[in-house]
Amino acid sequence: MKSFDELDARVTSFPKACVAVANAVDSRVLQAAVRADAEDVADAVLVGDEGEIRRIADEQGIDISITDIVHAGDELSAAAKAVDLVRSGECGILMKGYIHTDDFLRAVLDREKGLRTPALMSHVFIAEPMGYDRLIFISDGAMNIAPDLEAKAAIALNAVHVAKMFGVDDPKVAIMSAVELVNPKIQSTVDAAVLHMMAHRHQFDPEAQIEGPFALDNAISAEAARHKKVTGEVAGAADVLVMPNIEAGNMLAKSLVYFAGARLAGILVGASAPVVLTSRADSAEAKYLSLVTAVLMSQVERHLKLKVGKVRF
Repeated sequence: MKSFDELDARVTSFPKACVAVANAVDSRVLQAAVRADAEDVADAVLVGDEGEIRRIADEQGIDISITDIVHAGDELSAAAKAVDLVRSGECGILMKGYIHTDDFLRAVLDREKGLRTPALMSHVFIAEPMGYDRLIFISDGAMNIAPDLEAKAAIALNAVHVAKMFGVDDPKVAIMSAVELVNPKIQSTVDAAVLHMMAHRHQFDPEAQIEGPFALDNAISAEAARHKKVTGEVAGAADVLVMPNIEAGNMLAKSLVYFAGARLAGILVGASAPVVLTSRADSAEAKYLSLVTAVLMSQVERHLKLKVGKVRF
């Protein structure tokens, strides 16, 4: 799939999912939920202050009569109740509403009542840049603040999983930094070189090509890679960009939206169920596309049994 339109067309053929929305007191969240129902993608359970949800819907002319509402008096209890709906199996997808990411993740990561698994959880942005010939997968820009080498290995595998969900059978993974040469003073270049060698020694899924370090230009532009004499299978053709830290990943993804008009979705990987994790400022379309991505993820995990090889340390 090279666009979100292709994704949307595919997901509408799947069984209708159920999504629990944590603190759904936001017009854009409500618009995304109503659109998902109208297009037979997902039924929504709106968790949050019922009076506020209904007030926003009435003011914005959003018909939420087809959705269920579970009342919660504040953001934290809304997140906890939404997680419980997913943990109990009543819903198959969790979605972040109008709530700070750290408060939302506190409920997801709760050791007793959350959605933890043995895997590292990481976030993947899926971007559809204007004028570009494919989707780009960016990780991690919302979950892991300053990942070390081992965390970056897991982040790369999670992102490869998402790319394969979208039909990228042989994803090209670029481990990113500010420069394309190893510099001992820039830890991200050292991490990239080690991950590159690990891939060369078959410590990852053999279908994933992982190389680095790359600067942004020579990771995605074949001309820039040629001019800088950066070679390899990934140079200038990356599908997946593994960023050095959360700042770089978050700013790159948001700059694509606000400077370049890209369409964007965001998903959390590694939880026991798909988790839609978007910014409160994201558009209704971005929230809908993220929900559609979560529906795709739920079908791949349940039916296709896609297996991604684990790192061997």
